[in-house]
Amino acid sequence: MANPAGSFVWYELMTPNPDAIAPFYAAVVGWTIGKADPQQSGGMDYRMINRSDGKFAGGVLGLSADMQQHGARPLWIGYLSTPDVDGQLSAIVAEGGKVQMPATDLPVGRIAMVTDPQGVPFYLMTPVPPPGAPDATSDVFDRHAPQRVNWNELASPDLAASKPFYSRHFGYEFNESMSMGPAGDYCFIDHHGQRLGAVTQRQDERQPPVWLFYFGVPSIAVATRAIEAGGGKVLMGPHEIPTGEWIVIATDPAGAGFGLTGPRGE
Repeated sequence: MANPAGSFVWYELMTPNPDAIAPFYAAVVGWTIGKADPQQSGGMDYRMINRSDGKFAGGVLGLSADMQQHGARPLWIGYLSTPDVDGQLSAIVAEGGKVQMPATDLPVGRIAMVTDPQGVPFYLMTPVPPPGAPDATSDVFDRHAPQRVNWNELASPDLAASKPFYSRHFGYEFNESMSMGPAGDYCFIDHHGQRLGAVTQRQDERQPPVWLFYFGVPSIAVATRAIEAGGGKVLMGPHEIPTGEWIVIATDPAGAGFGLTGPRGE
């Protein structure tokens, strides 16, 4: 597909009970989570997240008991595009990363799951364009559109190591940063003319090393009430950020962390 290498081209929620979690995200973000089609997903419980515009926001993987026994836990995870999954996988492992799922061919592309040398998980993907659309691009990330990921943020266990790692492998540039006082620098990610998000130093060792994805909503106030009413937990916010937008960081009822961004609303 036409997205530059290193782009976030898909997002996935791993959760034990997709049917139970669907009403939560419908109320908070406005998504509809479809039904699983085992014939299309190799027998796994895999569902598509539908946006109001008729396109996809990502997918949901139902975690089986066996997956959970082997360490899988509820979380949001991103797919980073690469023209060579196998070569990228080998290079990351050579630097201290670990393979979580070996390279596999699916109808949508070749994928693998890896953790970076700091233990942060993500997928690698070489997407297969839809039939008749060789230049198709993924639009699951958009800085301002509702019901999409607007921001990708990593609180790294080792900021000094993460920045060159993601620059080397995915072409990320760190041209600007913002001082967060005692918390250190908030280092913005620039990639092919887009500001994807930021990387900062993790402040609490109890915080899992994962990417945090902020979903765009039309009203932070309304979405915050929906989080609390739906059994989620607000961890931080709502509060205003320097751009004038408002953010919230929360967990869903199964424990997967996510962020929201948008106007304050009422």
